[in-house]
Amino acid sequence: MARKIDSKIVAYRVVPPESAPAPIQMHETVIRPERLTGTTYKLKTPQHVCEHSLFITINDMVLNEGSEHEIRRPFEIFINTKSLEHHQWIVALTRIISAVFRKGGDVTFLVEELRSVFDPKGGYWDHGRYVPSLIAGIGNVIETHLIEIGMLASPETDSAQKAYLAEKYDAATGFPPSASLCPKCHYQALVLQDGCMTCLNCGDSKCG
Repeated sequence: MARKIDSKIVAYRVVPPESAPAPIQMHETVIRPERLTGTTYKLKTPQHVCEHSLFITINDMVLNEGSEHEIRRPFEIFINTKSLEHHQWIVALTRIISAVFRKGGDVTFLVEELRSVFDPKGGYWDHGRYVPSLIAGIGNVIETHLIEIGMLASPETDSAQKAYLAEKYDAATGFPPSASLCPKCHYQALVLQDGCMTCLNCGDSKCG
């Protein structure tokens, strides 16, 4: 419909078209749906660390389902075990971690925070990786889950590291017995390479 302008135009503005709604991100006011997708992991440790296995379930919420912005984010965590001696702190830990998940944002910091907890009685070895405590083991499980849902990238050794490892060591025997413990990934895979202490597992390198 045409409209006649009788007065002088002194200012104007362009009205943008209605924009698409912003993608939903995880935040603490998101309402929990009746059904969530979950994955359960079994964490088995030596007897001196925990007598019984831990079963860790992480439930995820799918946000913006069916759109190009679809993402899967952790919403809550549950840990079950027959070890009653750990019941109190396990309940507290799961409630705190679940609260952090629901706050949204970058929750990947939880992995390093949990893995930095050391048990004064000593940790244990798991497939060539030193786990300093039961809590650190839970951190490793959370890392595995975050990698599976795409929140963390899977650590990979670059081609140069792979070539060096293949040349020096038999793949069947793993890392060399003389290797030191890597402070970053906790694998016994730290060797002197080209004048630098380099981890053959995660690739972390520091020159003295």
